[in-house]
Amino acid sequence: MGISSVKLVSFSGIDGAGKSTQIEAFCGYLRESGLQLSLFTFWDDVVALAKFREHASLKAFKGDKGVGSPDKPIVRRDKNVRSWYLTAFRLLLYLFDAVSLCSVVARSADSGVDFIVFDRYIYDELANLPLQNRLIRFYVRLLLMFIPKPDLAFLLDADPEAAALRKPEYPLEFVRHNREAYLRLSRVVSMTVVPPLPIADATEFIRNAVAQDSLDTERDLRLQYPLAAGPAQSADGENMPTRC
Repeated sequence: MGISSVKLVSFSGIDGAGKSTQIEAFCGYLRESGLQLSLFTFWDDVVALAKFREHASLKAFKGDKGVGSPDKPIVRRDKNVRSWYLTAFRLLLYLFDAVSLCSVVARSADSGVDFIVFDRYIYDELANLPLQNRLIRFYVRLLLMFIPKPDLAFLLDADPEAAALRKPEYPLEFVRHNREAYLRLSRVVSMTVVPPLPIADATEFIRNAVAQDSLDTERDLRLQYPLAAGPAQSADGENMPTRC
């Protein structure tokens, strides 16, 4: 998104990594700081044909609907189902989602908010693709050329076994594979990896990263618009006239 007064922040990661907890803490922190934000859930607010896709997936793959919990595990069959024709179909769907994402971000950026926060991003879809394939990586790079780039894209890393226990929905082997895909993708799109930490430490890590990004942005603005920093001063500290 370049240098802008609106900050775009996204949170990604495997199921059970703790995204909802950290997003809630981050949004609360922003509100306490007097900042305005728009929060979007990628599947509900961005994905094209979401209801049709969910219905078709349940119908075709016979998985369970809903969110798994330790006392009520479920068996999902959607992103963990792999075949060449499903991959081809996903490439088309993700293109539609990218167009929708551009529209959502543009509308929200014009609303006067300080932060646009995403619970999952298109990166979470790209992690479902076979990134070891050279043609798939080429497709990903093309897609990344026109989607809005977050100022900060957080990838919450997690131990696969612990994540699968917190949210038992997919086979452990898939969760491990999915984590590796996220880490591989993070090197392509420059995501900020939040290591597996206790909740409070992860929250502090995220806040520090946002604070550092704000400092970097201020520095870039001063370099780009040096007069905005105030009138120049002479060696003895007196203000010097600005030359036109």
